[in-house]
Amino acid sequence: MNILVINAGSSSLKYQLMDPDTGWVSAKGLCERIGIDGRLTHRIPAKGEKVSRDIPMPTHSEAISAVLDILVDERYGVIKSLDEVDAVGHRVLHGGDKFVESCIINEACKQAIRDCIPLGPLHNPANLKGIEACEKVMPGKPQVAVFDTAFHMTMPPKAYRYAIPTKYYEEDHLRRYGFHGTSHRFVSKRAIELMGKPASELKIIVCHLGNGSSLSAVADGKCQDTSMGLSPLAGLPMGTRSGDIDTCVAQFIMNKYNLSADQCLNMLNKQSGVLALSNGLSSDFRDLESAAKEGNEACQLALDKFCYETRKYIGAYAAALGGLDCLVFTAGVGENGSTNRANICKGLEFMGVKIDPERNKVRGEEALISTDDSKVKVWVIPTNEELMIAQDTAELCGK
Repeated sequence: MNILVINAGSSSLKYQLMDPDTGWVSAKGLCERIGIDGRLTHRIPAKGEKVSRDIPMPTHSEAISAVLDILVDERYGVIKSLDEVDAVGHRVLHGGDKFVESCIINEACKQAIRDCIPLGPLHNPANLKGIEACEKVMPGKPQVAVFDTAFHMTMPPKAYRYAIPTKYYEEDHLRRYGFHGTSHRFVSKRAIELMGKPASELKIIVCHLGNGSSLSAVADGKCQDTSMGLSPLAGLPMGTRSGDIDTCVAQFIMNKYNLSADQCLNMLNKQSGVLALSNGLSSDFRDLESAAKEGNEACQLALDKFCYETRKYIGAYAAALGGLDCLVFTAGVGENGSTNRANICKGLEFMGVKIDPERNKVRGEEALISTDDSKVKVWVIPTNEELMIAQDTAELCGK
């Protein structure tokens, strides 16, 4: 079975053609500069081949057409006909409280995605463009929406409600939603398999750490709490996002420097986080580590702050779960940053977390990195959101 996985941004579109049963990726690529001029980069992993083409892409429809054309290209194609594409799975950022699971796309689904645009103003319109472009270029082809927020919809009210007047919740749906849900679901599901116990017996904390970072507390295979909130701005300090911050800090900055709310949010989203703590040197953790080794104190502070806040969330979520059986690291920093993993776990020995320094040298591979006598098993599990999207798509279209 071939599932085309689409992740549409405002001016870009990522894609993978994959088998949901084996995880085999036949082809993958990226359309960039949509609405400007257009460029397609196409890869065939099995052959190690890569090709880039400048193709006019005034809209997402032309981008989708370019993807479909190269998939059946005589030289770089991996299928003979578009009939070999069984269905399309779309990553959709925000499903609000309307979607607790993935769904086949129909008019009602598209309208619900539109209704959630106020909650996901940057991503939902782009996701919708990707869906409508596929409908135009591939009429009648089954399509599925996989929502980034869906996994977190099992949180209880005590976790997702904000302590603000009820009317803002009832009328405006202001609550904690959480993001990276497809990753958290994939990784927690895999952790349960690796632990070899029923989900009902396991308390898991997943650390999705990268340029964007979030944690989730999982019990019985279901999300109980997560660090991001109404938007992806909340939680840990990230590449360029501030993470949790006293609202009065924003008010002070807005008043003193005559910033609008939108300007202040732009600063908190794009000019803050470890980028700000490193005095603007970089939002890339690899750059920060290199500079810190050379004695850059600002970069060391950025790394220390990131690890400290992550450790605090782990402690809080262990308390919320009433214990901890499994701690998982995933995403760019979580999968590759052995030093950050060690620093995050340093001080968690009282909870039964013990890291094996040799096992922790792993990068980008699934591995148990805790000691044999560690009460809490610590895993590195590479995430695969695209495979999760493909599997959901296959399951729903099969039904």
